[in-house]
Amino acid sequence: MRFIHSIKIAFKALAISKLRSFLTILGIVIGITSVVLVFSAGESLSVNITTLKESDAEAVAKHPNISDVYSAIIGQAMVTRGEEAEMKQLWGVTSSFIDIDTSEVSEGRFFTEDENKSLSKVAVIGQSIKEDYFPNQDPIGQNLKIGKASYQVIGVMAEKGAIMYMDMDDMIYLPLRTLQKLVMGVDHVMFIMGSLADQELAQATADEITLIMRSLHGISDPDKDDFAVTTMAEMMEIWDSIFGAVTLLLMAIVAVSLIVGGVGIMNIMFVSVSERTYEIGLRKAVGASYRAVLSQFLWEAVVLTFTGGILGIILGILISFLTSLGAQSQGIDWEFIIKPSSLLIAAGTSIAIGLIFGLKPAVKAAKLDPIVALRNE
Repeated sequence: MRFIHSIKIAFKALAISKLRSFLTILGIVIGITSVVLVFSAGESLSVNITTLKESDAEAVAKHPNISDVYSAIIGQAMVTRGEEAEMKQLWGVTSSFIDIDTSEVSEGRFFTEDENKSLSKVAVIGQSIKEDYFPNQDPIGQNLKIGKASYQVIGVMAEKGAIMYMDMDDMIYLPLRTLQKLVMGVDHVMFIMGSLADQELAQATADEITLIMRSLHGISDPDKDDFAVTTMAEMMEIWDSIFGAVTLLLMAIVAVSLIVGGVGIMNIMFVSVSERTYEIGLRKAVGASYRAVLSQFLWEAVVLTFTGGILGIILGILISFLTSLGAQSQGIDWEFIIKPSSLLIAAGTSIAIGLIFGLKPAVKAAKLDPIVALRNE
């Protein structure tokens, strides 16, 4: 009963200042909504296809326009040697990867198909892995603990840098079946990559492979495909779409943040009006016009948001610079670019937020009856 009584008192207290309570709740609603949206988008993007098998790659390899094929799966595991221990990305691939991909082995060798089929505990490491785990040493023939097992390093990949913001030098390549069975405990592959004998027949080949895959997976309805066959040209279009979607998501997050900030400004200005009711009444009593009071509170809101905007610009430039330095130190091609137009837009946006969200409190202040306001003292 005491709990229910406390809740009733809380609601009555909030009802005294309905607008302030509403604005506070609105800020929380918008913030939590954005959290749900971001998590939902993240979960949607993280769904993986698990129906692809090595047998699918074998069938694709029989197509007359496919010159070579490799299957792959990507995972993660704790990689340890001495005091060095860190989660690293693992690429499980078949031996033909080295014949199709642009990657090259700079030291040692790549693993063979026999090693893949026999689940050999061998690894080919990237340049960053070599520098971190084998400083000033020859890693070939030495062991590296991946997960709970020890793997022999048989090769080192040539430096490649970053591709699509992924540091290719900070990866470890394992035989596909080794990663599947000994590390991840799965039997599917994430993707199958094939090289074409005749590039001019790319789309026709993709269409024919689609039919082959539907036959293998027992699919008669194209809308129920549990796979996707894409050419390199289509892949680039997909990447463009992904970057576009990420940009829209970031813009939505920014918009939500600005709205939350604007609601906060409105709340603060309403509090200011309530606390300065006597001052406003006194000013109006000695001749201050509706426009003068309105202008005063609008300027206060604008100064508040513009100051925040300037600090935000400075912080944004600093974080962008540090992000660029950090990315470049990891081999990622990330230039530090700040366009003057973006700074003008940021400053203009901060002023606009002050005007938009400060207008309602300013109007409330300007409409106060001086007699009623003076009685407030």
